Amino acid sequence: MTDVDTAVRTHLREQLGGDEPSTASVTFLGLAPIDVLRFGPDAADLVRYATVGCSRHPMSDPNEMVADPNRGPRAELLLNLNGGTGVASGVHKALAILAAAPAVEGVVLVADALIDLGEPLWSNAPFTAVLLEASDVDDLALPPPADPVQFLSVVPLTGTEAAWVRLRGAPALRDAWREAGIDVRDPGRGAASL
Repeated sequence: MTDVDTAVRTHLREQLGGDEPSTASVTFLGLAPIDVLRFGPDAADLVRYATVGCSRHPMSDPNEMVADPNRGPRAELLLNLNGGTGVASGVHKALAILAAAPAVEGVVLVADALIDLGEPLWSNAPFTAVLLEASDVDDLALPPPADPVQFLSVVPLTGTEAAWVRLRGAPALRDAWREAGIDVRDPGRGAASL
């Protein structure tokens, strides 16, 4: 485990509180494992999944000729679901795939990014894509010259909602959710009527 991984784990425990999280580890060929921590459920039955390992190295623009090994945005992902998805649902694998995308595909994870996995995020889920947005977890400062680690919320999307984001943008979809009273933390929710 790297120093960044240790700092991220400690920061998440401080920010999210509760009991020690359970951990699932996913390994990809040529990469160090990505861990997915499961916090909760809390008093409100909210389960929070968090990645550890995405921020080991800064994300770099694939168009840059030479990447700076110390500078560049760093991120980890959080998924908040009422009641969770069940232990054997496979949600940890989907989150690990998303967290590995910067190293595998050169994707830079930022707020309002739309990522389509093309398969359900967990067993029998209607969601095949995600929208990233700022989370309620504070950034984690790292020793200079490294950039801080940002924590981004993963919001599950149906295929229709993903198409809406491509067509109208993320703010329009959030407006539709708000108008329809949709709780995006509900793993059994339907798609917004668009």
